Amino acid sequence: MTDIHRVRIRRLGVADLPAAHGLLDLFATVFEDPGTYASNRPDVAYLARLLGDPTFFALVAEVDGAVIGGLAAYELRKLEQPRSEIYIYDLGVAEAWRRRGVATGLIGALQAEAARIGAWVVYVQADYADPPAIALYTKLGTREDVLHFDIPPRA
Repeated sequence: MTDIHRVRIRRLGVADLPAAHGLLDLFATVFEDPGTYASNRPDVAYLARLLGDPTFFALVAEVDGAVIGGLAAYELRKLEQPRSEIYIYDLGVAEAWRRRGVATGLIGALQAEAARIGAWVVYVQADYADPPAIALYTKLGTREDVLHFDIPPRA
């Protein structure tokens, strides 16, 4: 049995607060961004509400209970047609587990969730400076070259 067969992928729910913190710890490490993922963690009520929201998907890949990969995704309901899209916001895998099918397994599990709810598409963005992500997403879907803009909220 290879190590990859020890990986368990599952969707987190309200009772999975420790695994949700494990996912945040993983993101802080793989994205090298502890300021975003570790400095101002949501409280228990917020996290439970989010994990209980059917339009939010937190999937983890675990080995012996430790989070070694995961993703956070959101269902976006469309106005123009009665359908929805699922947007992968964050996807990360611990360095020791990369290039072993963990990310592909996570996306596959999300595709199954998308099919279950009747979503039209699952989509994700990648940065030009991230060739491994671009290679993974190219293998799984159709590439579209778009520009992304962050527009700040304002009163």
